[in-house]
Amino acid sequence: MSRLRAGLWWGLLLALAPIALPQALWTRRTALRLPEASGAQSGVAGVERAGEPLRLLLIGESTVAGVGVEAQEVALAGQLARALSARLGRPVAWRACGENGITANEACERLLPLALSEPADLVLLVFGVNDTTHLSSLSRWEGALRALSQRMTAHGCRVVFTGVPPIQHFSALPWLLRRLLGLRAGLLDSELRRISAQERAQYARLKLRFADDYLARDGYHPSALGYRVWGEGLAELITRSA
Repeated sequence: MSRLRAGLWWGLLLALAPIALPQALWTRRTALRLPEASGAQSGVAGVERAGEPLRLLLIGESTVAGVGVEAQEVALAGQLARALSARLGRPVAWRACGENGITANEACERLLPLALSEPADLVLLVFGVNDTTHLSSLSRWEGALRALSQRMTAHGCRVVFTGVPPIQHFSALPWLLRRLLGLRAGLLDSELRRISAQERAQYARLKLRFADDYLARDGYHPSALGYRVWGEGLAELITRSA
């Protein structure tokens, strides 16, 4: 069924290419580009709490790199660690291995060696936006997800995949691109859900009412509020399934 949906999507893209391609080129040329979060890429949340720290590792694209905010403490890594610490009643030692613009397949080559350099208890894999915009094939997407999951599981980690972000709400994109890429993201997300179940990894997708102030000023990445809502929601899903 997913292959049929993918074929229909490519047909739709081909039909709308005369309109969509100029919009994509214009967006690429005019988009505001924000830097990755500065400062330390690791830290400890809940240092005042007793107990052995949970070792949390995030691997992924620009949201793991903290694009949209100034420091990792208020990006996804810091916000998730803080929320997990509050829910678990123990410290959480977090580490972020992210790269702006990277796809899941590229992460297997460039981020996995860094990620595996230190032990972790829980790993969050955050991909999908770049694979959507780069038009990664479903087979390449599947291969990368399985490789990431299997390598981290073999390393002794509990693996959690985040759902593909809702690109249809990214205000930086023109309406047609939002709709087309939103449909593509939905295809990748369906594959992610299926692969997560087969790999016995957790799939964690937030269901929330999207608000404009969840986005940074580039209209593409989360704001500090967006990261906080995302991190708190993920912490709830993760601890509920523990």
